[in-house]
Amino acid sequence: MKKRILVVDDEVALTRMIKMNLERSGDYEVRTENQGVKVLSVVREFWPDLIFLDVMMPGMSGDEIAQQLREDPVLAGIKIVFMTAIVTKEETSEMSGNIGGNEFLAKPVKTEELVETIEKILGA
Repeated sequence: MKKRILVVDDEVALTRMIKMNLERSGDYEVRTENQGVKVLSVVREFWPDLIFLDVMMPGMSGDEIAQQLREDPVLAGIKIVFMTAIVTKEETSEMSGNIGGNEFLAKPVKTEELVETIEKILGA
């Protein structure tokens, strides 16, 4: 069964690239969303196993989205990995890739990093 991945970022080109690269493997079903205010309804419709969530987004930040997901008992178990350009790759290795209990990846993110993260969190 394919793992369901939701990619949330306000950069349309980035979400399209991630979707294309992950789906190419045949192991993932990927949806994208570029507007933070729409994420909760997409999550309820798509039921992803994992969400890659940009931290800095207009309208509703990744932190606000994650908080709303955590406050909903039905959605609280969905795994979240933050993506951010605020922290460099060097800083992520110093911090063990974890902010407030959530995994995070520094942008730009390579497909190999995404796949490794998915497999680490969801298993093979």
